[in-house]
Parts: sequence; structure tokens; C-alpha cells
Amino acid sequence: MPPISLQLTPFISPLLHRPNLCLHRPPIPRLSPPRSLTIRSVQQNNEHPSPSPPPKPTGLDDFLSTAASLYPLYVTAGGIVACVEPSTFSWFVQRGPSSYSLSLGLIMLAMGLTLEIKDLFNLFMQRPLSIMFGCVAQYTIMPASAAVVGKFLGLSQSLLSGLILLGCCPGGSASNVVTLIAQGDVPLSIVMTVCTTLGAVIFTPFLTKFLVGAYIPVDAAQLSLSTLQVVVAPILLGSCLQKAFPSLVKLVLPFAPLVAVLTSSLLASSVFSENVIRIKSSMVSATLASDASLWTVLKSILSGELGVVILSVFCLHFAGFFVGYIAAAICGFQERERRTISMQVGMQNSSLGVVLATSHFSSAKVALPPAISAVIMNIMGSTLGFCWKYIQPSDEVKTSVVA
Repeated sequence: MPPISLQLTPFISPLLHRPNLCLHRPPIPRLSPPRSLTIRSVQQNNEHPSPSPPPKPTGLDDFLSTAASLYPLYVTAGGIVACVEPSTFSWFVQRGPSSYSLSLGLIMLAMGLTLEIKDLFNLFMQRPLSIMFGCVAQYTIMPASAAVVGKFLGLSQSLLSGLILLGCCPGGSASNVVTLIAQGDVPLSIVMTVCTTLGAVIFTPFLTKFLVGAYIPVDAAQLSLSTLQVVVAPILLGSCLQKAFPSLVKLVLPFAPLVAVLTSSLLASSVFSENVIRIKSSMVSATLASDASLWTVLKSILSGELGVVILSVFCLHFAGFFVGYIAAAICGFQERERRTISMQVGMQNSSLGVVLATSHFSSAKVALPPAISAVIMNIMGSTLGFCWKYIQPSDEVKTSVVA
């Protein structure tokens, strides 16, 4: 096929030959910078969308959150009512121990609604050291602190036995509620409560025998069954409800912390009121005139044997909170884990301590430290949780600044 050739001839407009004609070149428009970068960034945002800001809490949410944070006020008021008029809680005490079990189950159900099952099971795979550290701290810090505090304050043998027995008990379910208020790691707290409760079958009798010299038998089967019924089963039920009925749980969820706080306050006040008779019997030695002022009554109580017991219980729980937090910080745990371990170590299952003391010791004074602990421990722990509620974890603040 022959090649095709093109011949181009210049084309000159006749306007170019007209005299005195000035040509004005139109200004060349400035090209805008290429938009490929903008398009690329849009594509990147589509691939990795930025998280939407969390919805602002409503007035009801703020009210429920504030009401739940008043845990110290509820426990203090309940303790005062139980001390002045113990019969106020008789309707609850007379239905025990079923009422106690149902209350603990309701608290754990409220906690379970805030969790997912995968979070609980992932803990065993991802953070076994955190769980192990919390359990070891529970059964080393508190028993040692109880022995040191009791010997330092010169408690009698019966009161010393009760304080050590309290220190050898596992972590209480109230620590889960306070951990929620304190912005702690709730799944870790629940798992630690389950593990320390199951470990109480071995460690509580052994440590009591080692430190007191009296062997306290613990029914392993009954304790394990109770743990499954009032701790594990309600948590799993709450997690399953969250997955099966998410819209319904979303409506109920804002009320869960307040329900847990009020139920825990009722439980602590009831345990305390049940043992008020023992507490008042220890005050017989301090005979007061009928017209004595309130300050005189308080002074005589605090200066007597009961005051020493209150001080010893306070020092024991303070040591648990403080040493637990410092030990977790030294070992490099994050702030939420430190708060959780501090709450777990500092708050004991005082109800179990009262049951063991009344079942295996002849002296009624052995049950005094666990009974007083039911109120003092909750006041201290809830107050600390209230303070931590308004303090953002330090490591999260640094992360947000870097981001």
C-alpha cells in the first residue's frame, strides 16, 4: 500500500495584513494545581473512615451517671440507718441467704450488660499475666497487711483472727461496681473476682492456718457452685442479652450502673445490720449516762476496743488500695489496670468472712472485723472510685495528645 503524505501550508488570516491593527493576546489563565492529591486523600478517607464523634449524653444520662457516682453517700446512709435502727433491713435479712444471692446475681447481671462475651474470653488469651498478677496480689498483700496491722495495733487474739480471716478472703463483687465508676477495666475486674473466689477454696484455709494457727475448712463444692450461680452465670446471661437484643439493652444500659450501686449498698447495709448486735455488745464496757452528748458517745466508742477495730479495718483496706496500685504501677501496667487491681485487692468478700467467722470460731468478736468492713470498705472504695471518675487515665491523655 503506497504511503500517504500530508502537506501542511500556513494559514494566515487576512486580519494580519490590515494596518494599524493591534492584536491583544488574551491573558493565559493560570492553571489550578493538580487535584490528584485531593482525590487521593478522599480515596484514603473512604478506605479508612475517621471515627464519628460519640453522641453527646442526654440530660437523663447525666443524671443517672451522677446518681451512680454517689455510691459513698448511699453506703454511709445505709450504715447509719443499720446502726441506729437495724430492723429497717430485717425484711431483707430474714430472706437470706437467698436474698443475698439474688442481689449479687442482679449486680453481676448489670455488669454483664456492659460487656461482650468475647471480651471476657479474650482476656485469658491476651492478658494472662494481668489476671495472674491480680490473683497473686490479692492473696499476698491483704493477708500480710492484716497480720502487720493487727500486731501493730495490739488487737486481741479473737479480733486479730477476724482481721486476718478478712484479709484471706477473695475479692468482693462490689469491686466490679466501683471499677465501673472509676473508669477501670471492668472485664479484668470480673475475671479476677471469679479467679480469686475459686482460689479461695485453697488459699483461704491455708493462709488462715498459716497466720492464725486455726484451720478454717471451706466447702469447695459449695463455694464453686455459688460462684458459678451468682457471678459467672449472670455475667454470661447479660452478655448474651446484649448480643441477642441490642436495641433493648441500649435502652436499659444507662440504668445498669445505678441499679448495681443501689443493690450493692443494700447488700452491704444488710450484712452490717445483721451484725450490729455483736458490735453493740462490744460497747457494753463503755457505760454512758442517759444524757450523754453525741460527741461523748462517739469519743467513748472510738477510744475503746470498737474504735481500734474500726481503725484496723480502715488501715487494712487502705493498704490494699495503696499497695495494690503501687505494685501494679511498678510492674508496668496501664492506668486502667492499676485502678482495677487496686480496687480488686482493696475490696474483700466481707460476707464470706462473716459466714466463716460465725461458723468456725467460738468467739463472736471474730466476726466484728468482717462485719464492720462491709460498710467501711464500701465507703472507702466508692469514694476512691468517685475521685477517679473525674480523672482521665494519664496514659490515655498522653495518647490523645500524640494523636
